[in-house]
Amino acid sequence: MTDRICVGAITGSFGVKGEARVKSFCAEPAAIGDYGPLTTKDGQTSYSLTITRPVKGGFAVRLSGVKTKEQADALRGTTLHAPREALPALPDDEFYHADLIGLTAVETGGEELGQVHAVHNHGGGDLLELRQKGRTGTALVPFTQAIVPTVDLASGRIVIDPPEGLLDDA
Repeated sequence: MTDRICVGAITGSFGVKGEARVKSFCAEPAAIGDYGPLTTKDGQTSYSLTITRPVKGGFAVRLSGVKTKEQADALRGTTLHAPREALPALPDDEFYHADLIGLTAVETGGEELGQVHAVHNHGGGDLLELRQKGRTGTALVPFTQAIVPTVDLASGRIVIDPPEGLLDDA
């Protein structure tokens, strides 16, 4: 588990006075402003973030040290990370995406299937991108209780009960 969790990304500038546009990855989107100073992925740069207003696709924000439109535009694509201890505790059946990436996936019979490479959500629920052992390419596995009945962070694995055809070669 990482000590920082990605909570959003800068998508560009907003207006001409140095505000940035930020997309929140938080369950409660406006909570991105509640987690104290946010850092870049490498932890080298820290920003205090103040939400000024909601905008299409996220929020207009003021970031400490960013005074011009050009500075905000230069940060496009920068991910923002909060310290894990600043984030709320999750119920037993919820997980931070960062904690799922890298877990070994095994079938209900114990056969290793591969490793979780990424977690995606395109609006219809979470999908685990699985790099399959001994195969090229990846498979997308719906992250539901029926298909992924067990997530064991302590042992670094998930159990997948794939429906017929889910992990077959295309």
